[in-house]
Amino acid sequence: MSKVKSVRQWLELIKKENYLIEINKKVNLRYELSAVGKKADGKYALQFNNTFFDDKEFKIPVITNLLNTRQLIAKALDVSIEDVLKYFSYAQLNPIEPRIIDKKNAPVKEIINLNPNLYDLPIPIHHEKDGGRYITAGILVAKNPRTQVRNISIHRLQVLDKNKLGILILPRHLFHFFDIAEKENKPLEIAIVIGVDPILLLASQALAPLDFDEFGIASRLYDEPLELVKAETVDIEVPSQAEIILEGAILPGVREFEGPFGEYPKYYGPRSLKPVIELKAITMRSNPIYHTIIPATKEHLLLGAIPREANILQLVKNSVPNTVSVCLSEGGVCRYHAIISIDKKNEGEPKNAIFAALSSSHEIKHVIVVDKDVDIFNAEEVEWAIATRCQASKDIFIVPNALGNKLDPSSANGISDKMGIDATIPLVDGNSGKYEKIKIPGEEEISLEDYF
Repeated sequence: MSKVKSVRQWLELIKKENYLIEINKKVNLRYELSAVGKKADGKYALQFNNTFFDDKEFKIPVITNLLNTRQLIAKALDVSIEDVLKYFSYAQLNPIEPRIIDKKNAPVKEIINLNPNLYDLPIPIHHEKDGGRYITAGILVAKNPRTQVRNISIHRLQVLDKNKLGILILPRHLFHFFDIAEKENKPLEIAIVIGVDPILLLASQALAPLDFDEFGIASRLYDEPLELVKAETVDIEVPSQAEIILEGAILPGVREFEGPFGEYPKYYGPRSLKPVIELKAITMRSNPIYHTIIPATKEHLLLGAIPREANILQLVKNSVPNTVSVCLSEGGVCRYHAIISIDKKNEGEPKNAIFAALSSSHEIKHVIVVDKDVDIFNAEEVEWAIATRCQASKDIFIVPNALGNKLDPSSANGISDKMGIDATIPLVDGNSGKYEKIKIPGEEEISLEDYF
């Protein structure tokens, strides 16, 4: 399969495989769309062709659930599920420079509007206590004011007015860029990209160092340069195959209330004063498609999980070379629980793997290490390994009062205890038969349907 390079190609592909369901019934953007999308989570991608908000109707299709299984992510990358992390890690280490094309060849330039109105877009309210309508699948492009190197990332963006957005900026690269600009009392130019293929979405979540252009990671994942085009009103390059581009700037010295917002841990992030984006222009395709990610669904969680897993795998391998794979489990909201499989050769390796994983990200709270015969993507098998291969007095340890994630409501403003669980078989018992799995000869070759 060749790599898809636009969200339209991706929709065509999953529609042929009966994974995309089109909904023509009139659907309310206030809660109803999110409720239907959540019901289909992990089962179908959805395209809503007829939506409304209050008394305004929209004919712009709204899509969601585009990447809500690991199988879909592997399909988008055109690799096996087992090779996803290895392939993503390779792309991070071997980027390809994107190329700039003329805007006459860029579909996202078919409509150019210098009087932007966010109320013309079908932006939903997702959860009951959300502070308003939120853009959740917008890739924000900005440049380091000092080096002019691009960075891309996804942020929650609340509609405050027809041309204003409130933004939550966590202490990462965009925070650094805005801090530089604001100290000089200058706006930070940005572009927000809506409606892109799965590869570009994944690349936007890469844990790359400062001044590392994630568009280069996307290019490597495509196996050819990503085509970018100059924005109309800001000095930024954007993907030419996108559906919608919002152009503007984060204003210095301006704060307005943003939130609450239903976040990935399945709790609300609080309302507080946040920076404000003022829009200057909207460019789009002549018949655009709007993408929304329903917060805390599998699409949201897995999109963040894959790049993090790839990063954790490389860091843990540096400490324990015989590490096999890493999973950030959905039960741990793809952030807080890391499950690691190793081909254990020496006692102590599980603890080394745990320390490496905990140090790889402040978000990780609990780490479980299992043997390579355990499917780390199967929660039942992982729990079985803990139940039958772990003794709490010697195989579990706790690190109190470490830096965690402030969105974890059980933390003390981000200060959190961490826990490691060694659920591997003691090497002394490896050949004793004590831990030999039961097996039925021929079971794997049997197809149940042949007996019906």
